[in-house]
Amino acid sequence: MAVTALLDLHLKADRVQDGPAVLDAILRDTRAFEGSEGIEVLVDVADPAHLTVVEHWTSMERDEAYRAWRATPEGASGLGEVLAAPPVLTRYETGSTL
Repeated sequence: MAVTALLDLHLKADRVQDGPAVLDAILRDTRAFEGSEGIEVLVDVADPAHLTVVEHWTSMERDEAYRAWRATPEGASGLGEVLAAPPVLTRYETGSTL
């Protein structure tokens, strides 16, 4: 079943200007990862340091493979350098009928 992952991010106040460039570099690799069906970045209109990354994956297995890759030296990103707090990940099954 397809999965939508929401990654809630809070940037350091002094790094808000760096956020787009850092995310752009990270998301190039994310978009190219097998199973990625699209990504968008939402910026909180009341707080530009608060971002939500919306990721669409073909399956939970592909999303988990991506997250495992990000935990390796090869997949590591510089995201932590600009974050004020750890990211919060929430995943949803998509395409299901209730």
